[in-house]
Amino acid sequence: MHRWQPKLGLIQETLLLTLHARALDAGQPSPILGDTLSADLAGTIDYDFGKLKVKPNLVLTTALRAKKLDDVVRGFVAAHPGCVVLDLGCGLDTRVFRCDPPPGVDWYDIDFPEVVHLRAGCLPGRSHLVGADLTGSDWLTAIPGDRPAMIVAEGLLPFMPGDSFQAMTRALAGHFPSGELALNGYTRFAAWAMKYHPTIKALGIKAAQGFDDPHEPESWGAGLKLIEEQILTRAPEVARFPQPLRAVTRLTALSTALSRQGARILRYRF
Repeated sequence: MHRWQPKLGLIQETLLLTLHARALDAGQPSPILGDTLSADLAGTIDYDFGKLKVKPNLVLTTALRAKKLDDVVRGFVAAHPGCVVLDLGCGLDTRVFRCDPPPGVDWYDIDFPEVVHLRAGCLPGRSHLVGADLTGSDWLTAIPGDRPAMIVAEGLLPFMPGDSFQAMTRALAGHFPSGELALNGYTRFAAWAMKYHPTIKALGIKAAQGFDDPHEPESWGAGLKLIEEQILTRAPEVARFPQPLRAVTRLTALSTALSRQGARILRYRF
């Protein structure tokens, strides 16, 4: 098997973290996501994944949030078969392959130019690739704005500085006639605490922002309306978590405040 060595900055290197977590999930007897393509891809990379110190709970939550976001995308595409899908900060995510959109859907995978260049070499053929710094908005000129859009922002919020995520959301909502935004919503505490997580600490990254009230994005001036909050500690898939993590997760699920410190999927209509 040919192995290759990626050359990435610290923020971009997080794509290897999520890739590794999906790959580890795929190797489990009863996987949550079962993303075998990620496992195959990770096996071709010459990288010390051990330094990421990925724990079982991170593997499970990464796989679960990806599964739930995939479900959101599939539902939107089924209702809008000629839509546009944007996967923001896509990294080496294989979502387009997992969701397998029909030919009428225009799917755009968007990330830093160096990441897009990397992606083009190892995950070709299923999407339009756009290399861009998401803190700007010039890249939107390459995206058709005449159809409903499904916008996915997985793991992106904490790594965008200042109010750039809010500004990006306003630009996106203004570009399309209608659509949805789906993201995993970090609370302020969760975003702050990320920098102390062994994996994030190993990469030397300092996370930035989050928000507590799921209705807060409705005040960003983007015309967003909250339509769903999925608290993942309450997901049926928790029954497949190993003990004692399953018991701890179910105990956490009794408190909405505690559960929100973990993974949650937020959907907004605009």
